[in-house]
Amino acid sequence: MKDAGHLPPLRDPSFRRSAALLRAFLNEQQDPEHCYTLLARDAADQVQRYVPLKGRVVVDVGGGPGYFAREFRRRGAETYLFEPDSHELTLHGRRAPEGAVVADGYLLPLAEGVADVCFSSNVLEHVADPQTFLSEMVRVTRPGGLIYVSFTNWFSPWGGHEWAPWHYLGADRGRRRFERRTGRPAKHTVGENLFPIHVGTTLRRVRAREDIQVVSARARYWPVLPTLAPRIPVLREVVTWNLLLILRRCP
Repeated sequence: MKDAGHLPPLRDPSFRRSAALLRAFLNEQQDPEHCYTLLARDAADQVQRYVPLKGRVVVDVGGGPGYFAREFRRRGAETYLFEPDSHELTLHGRRAPEGAVVADGYLLPLAEGVADVCFSSNVLEHVADPQTFLSEMVRVTRPGGLIYVSFTNWFSPWGGHEWAPWHYLGADRGRRRFERRTGRPAKHTVGENLFPIHVGTTLRRVRAREDIQVVSARARYWPVLPTLAPRIPVLREVVTWNLLLILRRCP
């Protein structure tokens, strides 16, 4: 596995970047360390477009085994990781990240406005109440601070996660097909730890809030014109793949 510090630079957006991330994702089961290290570096690059990380306080909500937290710390940020599932902290055979706290994203054990950046990658589709989850992210972010949140929308080709693309046939049917094909139980069950979430609905809800400003809404992995896909009703639910929201807490 290549060390993140020695990986070649990837410009966002670019076909080269998108291809590298897709290759890493397709090999995630065989080499999760490379996949998530590359993804963490890419996410940190995206955050640094808006705020320098050195010396800033970053709160990572739902960061699992700590790939993102490690990258933020590597760049000089004071980073705190909160994960509701203790088993996720040791995913891929990793040691639990130093200083990680088992805590529910609906009720973070933090004072209001302590974070310069509140970060959450691919967690929103796993919570039953995304509005409350977002509200908690906003609460712990200082006025003027940045909120980074991305999620895999349900009608994306990856919306069913490990049993995609068979979720297009229905959640139960897709899950059963995965279990028949692999001989092992699926990790995700709709209504328990995976919830259909949509681009249009989410955009309308965040734009209606008075406590945040939408700085950017973009297809996280698109190689060209990443802000175009989320603007096109109906089509955006399929082609966005993964919606990235950059929000700023209002003063």
